[in-house]
Amino acid sequence: MISLPLVAIVLLPFVFAARQPDGGVVHVPITRRSHSDRVANLPKAVEALRKKYGHQLTNVKSTDSKRASTAAIPVTDEENDSSYSGVVSIGTPPQNFNLVLDTGSSDLWVATTSCTSCGSDVPEFNTSKSSTYKATSSPLEIDYGSGSAQGTVVQDSVTFGSFEMSQELLAVNSVTPGLTGDGLSGIMGLGFTSISALQTTPFWEALYNANNLSEPLFSFYLERYVNQANQISAAPGGVFTLGGTNSSLYNGSIEYLDLTGPPSYWLLTVSSVTVQGKTIAIDPLGGLAAIDTGTTLIGAPTPIAASIWAQVPGSTELSGDWQGLYAFPCDTNVTVYISFGGTNWAISPLDMNLGTLNGTMAGNASTTSHMCAGGIFDIGIGSVPDWIVGDTFLKNVYSVFRASPPAVGFAQLASGLSSSTGSSDPNPVQVTGLTPLPTSTCASSSGSSSSSSSTSSGSPPQSPIKIITLSLTLLASVAGCFTLFF
Repeated sequence: MISLPLVAIVLLPFVFAARQPDGGVVHVPITRRSHSDRVANLPKAVEALRKKYGHQLTNVKSTDSKRASTAAIPVTDEENDSSYSGVVSIGTPPQNFNLVLDTGSSDLWVATTSCTSCGSDVPEFNTSKSSTYKATSSPLEIDYGSGSAQGTVVQDSVTFGSFEMSQELLAVNSVTPGLTGDGLSGIMGLGFTSISALQTTPFWEALYNANNLSEPLFSFYLERYVNQANQISAAPGGVFTLGGTNSSLYNGSIEYLDLTGPPSYWLLTVSSVTVQGKTIAIDPLGGLAAIDTGTTLIGAPTPIAASIWAQVPGSTELSGDWQGLYAFPCDTNVTVYISFGGTNWAISPLDMNLGTLNGTMAGNASTTSHMCAGGIFDIGIGSVPDWIVGDTFLKNVYSVFRASPPAVGFAQLASGLSSSTGSSDPNPVQVTGLTPLPTSTCASSSGSSSSSSSTSSGSPPQSPIKIITLSLTLLASVAGCFTLFF
């Protein structure tokens, strides 16, 4: 029997060659690469997240831009929901790369052919093949929780969806293993300018400042694969929309919550957490939370994490390399709701269960019954922000990040999507009218950016600028090791 994913891969060149409509909605299928070691690598993920917010990160500068008002970009689900990436084109002619989409940082960087530590599985930017590349003599190192990226600040044409502008970015020549790999070439930061290491305006914010977005916001629907036991060679992973929302992906209205403090990270304040029916009130002085698409888990302050897991019978804190993580009996459904001052949003038990621990991993946990790792861990105390709220929560809502007035919004997912009450379907809801975006390319080859057209499924236009909407299915891809990228 012929494999459908294999047929799709064989047909891709013909699809890419087809002439695309001039404007409208574009949906892009993305491949998910699957690996089985995500539980064993949790200690690295936790340590990376603890370190991440000890650094203040950077952003990007813009110049002239190509008009477009809304775009939904392809995003890859890396390593069963550990992070999500999208195709970004850099240079002239464009070279295409999968970059992690991270609301917890603000810089754009990509591995180059000068990188000595990137590995053979990392597509690299060949600066000599770009006619719009402008080098500087400014070296820079950006520190993340899971390592650092070193290189030179450069300027070149950057295309994301249908948006194009000249942008400052970091051309990386050395990177800590784990920040790139298995097809990932770098990061696109989606935070604000104030936390940019490059001290420049991020791509999305430059578009907003130039009044090129239909609405001053971007939004995510993230698919769930954390509970899939079998490796899935190809599956859609969600939708990222730049400059608007997609009303087909959520029900009801979007609940907007004003940012806590001036724009930097996307910061809200956790007001309460309900676990197994017991509500835990959160002191506002200890509730500051970064909403971070580049983080897999939820990090809570030490006393709150202890209180959360105290409500789960049989749970225990792990020790040694696993310190801060909690285990619980695998046959227990952990029900959690979190509120930021409005709705109590449910987190699916599927997302609270990261997988089975073996006796060595469990350490002081009972080995007489199956124990599983929990999706909320102890991040420590005394750091700002107090909480890091990542994809363990964000997969359960439609999330919107708004520049003006500054806010984060959440809405209930549409029926049929991976919701807080349902289970993940190995064949999730498909968005119709597929039109491909360029796939990532190695340095020796280049792609072309795509434009598209059909009827937009997003919200109505909010500006007189002509609406060109790209709705691209997020690439669902599971990468090499369960490393928290940010």
